[in-house]
Amino acid sequence: MFKAKVLIVGPSECGKTVLANFLADATETIGGEYNPTQGVRILEFDCPSVNGNKGPGCEVELWDCGGDHKFESCWPALMKDSHGVIIVFNPDIPSHLKEIDMWHSTFIQKQRLQENQCLLIAHHKPGSGDDGERPDLSSALSRLTLVHSNLEEDPEDLRMEFIKFVRGVVSSLSESRDIEEMSIIT
Repeated sequence: MFKAKVLIVGPSECGKTVLANFLADATETIGGEYNPTQGVRILEFDCPSVNGNKGPGCEVELWDCGGDHKFESCWPALMKDSHGVIIVFNPDIPSHLKEIDMWHSTFIQKQRLQENQCLLIAHHKPGSGDDGERPDLSSALSRLTLVHSNLEEDPEDLRMEFIKFVRGVVSSLSESRDIEEMSIIT
């Protein structure tokens, strides 16, 4: 069974923790008032449907990273040995669209992650509606898979997109392992 370390990053108050709790089937702190993540929270869960019915699935470590820049000195430690990154933003907040380029540069480009190891989630908060329009993204961000999420209206669509994303991460892990094994053999 593969173990995948996935970071969930993005601006403060964009819904990272709500999404992390949903994806991990965790029920802590659902609803209520906003409580910013201090540093990082790590949620561990099995994702059995990653390989369909073939193989053992995947154990996911979902690192819910606080969006406050005061934690920036910790980011290199958080990125160490990560296999995938999910960038979350609220498309209704104009500053988030500007800020996600920095998250991409810091967490994806610096690690040289492949596109199948990255996911961009436009998270719509309850009551904001989900226009589903593609926001105006930079060229680097527009190459990533973009998913609109609204947990009130289409939660299972988001879960299916997450499973597809984890499949891509596992595929990259498998390729890396195969290359490493071949280098040992030869």
